[in-house]
Amino acid sequence: MEAEELRVELQDNEWPYSGTDHDRQIVRAIAFDEDGYFYFVRAERDDDFGKATLIETSGGGAEEGEELTSALRRELREELGAEADILCRIGVVSDYYHLIRRHNINNYYLCRIRTFGERHLTEDEAECFHLSTLKMSYGAAVKEYEKCSDTKLGRLIANRELPVLKRAGEIMTDKGLFFQNGSDEI
Repeated sequence: MEAEELRVELQDNEWPYSGTDHDRQIVRAIAFDEDGYFYFVRAERDDDFGKATLIETSGGGAEEGEELTSALRRELREELGAEADILCRIGVVSDYYHLIRRHNINNYYLCRIRTFGERHLTEDEAECFHLSTLKMSYGAAVKEYEKCSDTKLGRLIANRELPVLKRAGEIMTDKGLFFQNGSDEI
């Protein structure tokens, strides 16, 4: 039996509403390895959202006409240098970023990393956001999201990602995919 997909609708309570210009289809991965470690990206931001260092799942916008799973594989190669098996779709989180007048439709997938190679960051990811890879246990990831919630953008990201990470942990436990080497208790 396939796991029920998570559906979350979030609002931006950090910035005043001034309209929404566009919707953006985004793909994101809860990515883990055979030892039970999870992989995220750390972004160092200093932009319209403010100055902050944040944790986020690997992912990004799907290009026009690009299949979501193809976009996910591309994003994993770009940001983590990873080739991964897509195990299942976790669900969708709809959220808004009033500051940039955008509605994001975040499509989350559970992925097991097979191999790592060279990352292929965009210029903005490398130069502006200084993306780096984080390898963490489940419990450390939850704590990192909570720690990053001290900024407006950090709260928006944590509100989006923590329910998905927790649902991924439930799916992994149900499928017997959780390994104790890297993982904290779920």
